Amino acid sequence: MVAPFDNSINTPSTNLSDHTGEGVIVDIGTGDGSYVYQSARRNPNKFYIGIDPNTGPLEKISEKIHRKPARGGAPNVLFIQSAIEDLPEELNGVANEVHVHFPWGSLLRAVATGDVALLQNLRRICAADGLLEVVIGIDPVRDKAELERLGVQPLTLDVVDSVIGPNYAAAGFEIIERRVLAASEWGALETSWAKRLQGNEQRSITYLIARAT
Repeated sequence: MVAPFDNSINTPSTNLSDHTGEGVIVDIGTGDGSYVYQSARRNPNKFYIGIDPNTGPLEKISEKIHRKPARGGAPNVLFIQSAIEDLPEELNGVANEVHVHFPWGSLLRAVATGDVALLQNLRRICAADGLLEVVIGIDPVRDKAELERLGVQPLTLDVVDSVIGPNYAAAGFEIIERRVLAASEWGALETSWAKRLQGNEQRSITYLIARAT
């Protein structure tokens, strides 16, 4: 049976790789590290790496992971300060899964426009057949100025197929799933941003899974 992602939001697709219960999971733009921490606690045989250029929100959880497991520690977690433009070479080829949840700034531009150069940085850290999960949340009214600055257009499934998909392919990824999430499904995403954004019916959530080719 095909196993779901650690934060799976639907019945596992037959397109997902068959997980063994082990592997390296990388969360880009990890924010306060909540997704990494909660997932690592549930899956002690996997190793989780959270990456973000801003380490301020990670201070509390960084202290927590060094405790004994019985007191909330997570020895299978590592946090790294880095932007998508400068991912450490030591990560090359190590990630069985890469997650990008509710990105902003250059990370949003990378995954929402299919910026080939930046996507190639994500591809560089993927192992063979590694999976990339992307969850993008856009409010076309509240986020209008930033979206215009980044050159991000509304993410319809037609845009994903005709515009973004070819760019992902050029960067070494094949999009194998894409859909728009219902608001009722957000609760399965264990990120602080997912909880904050719940209730905003104007925000569209686009969900992508791509495989490294």
